[in-house]
Amino acid sequence: MMEWLLVLAGGALGAPARYLIGAAAKEHLRSSFHWGTFLANMAAALLLGFLVQAGTEGALGQTGQALLSTGFCGALSTWSTFSNEVHAMASAARVAGAAVYVLVTVALGLGLSFTGMAVAQALW
Repeated sequence: MMEWLLVLAGGALGAPARYLIGAAAKEHLRSSFHWGTFLANMAAALLLGFLVQAGTEGALGQTGQALLSTGFCGALSTWSTFSNEVHAMASAARVAGAAVYVLVTVALGLGLSFTGMAVAQALW
């Protein structure tokens, strides 16, 4: 029961963080590109990589994993919105843009995840 509450609390923080990233991106970047989703997903990839490695190093217990990895990062990142945006781009005959969005998101997300892991490993 305690882990469930920790996931809930982390999600209650991650979802507004995602919203605020999206709102800031919309206000400051003024672009038709989906910067809010992209930036939230990249931040979550970096943070989750760090947290997973911190857990492996013994620096983050099961409660921390539930709160931060599953709860916060789970609510911060958004595969469903990303998928919907790619579909919308492809449906609007922006297939090349959709393909670039997918490739950059996956490649950079993996790179940031590995970077987060490397930082955590260096710290512990």
